[in-house]
Amino acid sequence: MNWAFFLLRFGIGLGILSLFFFSQRFWHRGIWRVTANFQSQPLRVAVRVLWLGLLGLIASAFVDNLRMGHHHIIPRGTLLSALVGLWFFSALFAFLAVKLVRGLDLLWSRIRKSVLRPQAAPVQASKPVVRPQTPASVEQLLDPSRRYFFRAVTAAAGATPFLGAMYGYAAERLNYQVRRVEIPILNLDPRLDGLSIVQLSDIHLSGYMPREEVRRAVEMANELGADLAVVTGDFITGASDPLVDCVDELRQLHAPLGIWGCNGNHEIYARVETTAQNLFAQAGMTLLRQENAVIHFKGAQFNLIGVDYQRERTNEGHKRQTLANVDGLVRRDIINILLSHNPNSFPRATELGIELSLAGHTHGGQIQVEILDHRLSPARFITDYIAGLYQRPRFAASPEIPGSTQETYAEAPRVSRAGDDGANGMASIYVNRGLGTVGAPVRIGVQPEITQLVLRRA
Repeated sequence: MNWAFFLLRFGIGLGILSLFFFSQRFWHRGIWRVTANFQSQPLRVAVRVLWLGLLGLIASAFVDNLRMGHHHIIPRGTLLSALVGLWFFSALFAFLAVKLVRGLDLLWSRIRKSVLRPQAAPVQASKPVVRPQTPASVEQLLDPSRRYFFRAVTAAAGATPFLGAMYGYAAERLNYQVRRVEIPILNLDPRLDGLSIVQLSDIHLSGYMPREEVRRAVEMANELGADLAVVTGDFITGASDPLVDCVDELRQLHAPLGIWGCNGNHEIYARVETTAQNLFAQAGMTLLRQENAVIHFKGAQFNLIGVDYQRERTNEGHKRQTLANVDGLVRRDIINILLSHNPNSFPRATELGIELSLAGHTHGGQIQVEILDHRLSPARFITDYIAGLYQRPRFAASPEIPGSTQETYAEAPRVSRAGDDGANGMASIYVNRGLGTVGAPVRIGVQPEITQLVLRRA
């Protein structure tokens, strides 16, 4: 067993549990202090009992999300489950924001005390000793508004995550956006120029993603009139979610070249990889699992490859190569398109000479903020391929650790120029932002996406 990897996973898990505990403890103590001031004892007791019940639901929801099993204490798809998810998300980030502001307040106070500390002077016996003002009194006299300022900032910091969560749930979570992206491919058969592919990903049909919303996304995808339709994994979130319903909606996709897909990591968690493949086949679609299919279009051909979710480590924590058994599926005489849920397989796909990879998995981070012209996203903790189009030279050696920052990636709209990328051109990956959510039912700055990809001869 790789003990370093085990300890890392244990540390991450312990950190998540600690954040959960301390954030809820923070709000629990706050509510207890506030209710202690109530003059009415029945009201005080009622509010505290209501809070303890909510706290129990929050803890149950947290355990449910960890298990991802068949049975849930809080039924999926109810307003209660959505409110619990929103509370956990908001309370956690509000706790971190309040602690950050209080830390800045403490730091500012200490800096001022060190700057304003009076210098010690020699005491003369002939003169009376005058006691200097304490640093606290000096600070209070010189800056009486500091306390009120930080109180206001603390209140704003605590309220902002709650307001943001409500906005992300009500406004952006189901605000589907169609993105049209042209993919340049060197030496593309002229007959394939203009080939249109519609991509859906990370549907996560669950309590937070009603079946009706999947149907709406499928209808929007059909309006694009694509030649080929692909779905790159994570059809559901947990084993109790209705995979059959998701496949029934996806079968309504219309594309002359068929509907194709691959499994995601949540199919592994729910143990429905084979079930998903069988349901796809029964619906007249194809879910590729370490398989390829040669597709004909206007007299030309291209090679479509699909793989299950590509793990980067074994259960014991040892690194392993992604796309380990895919080299035999790659064609050298026609272009290759890879469906791989995990975008971290892109360096290996590039090394194999695959011209185009289509992925999902990241949800674009679900939350994205821009600070000083730099986008911050939680997805950066797991990959360098957050969302959109990225390129690397074809046949370039895969880095030792997939997704390592040792590599420099070019994000769209970069297009290779003749002669600057060698004879092999550039390999591309498009990372779809997905439709659904995981964890908190919130999207902020990352709208759900339906992608239309058009192949172009570079």
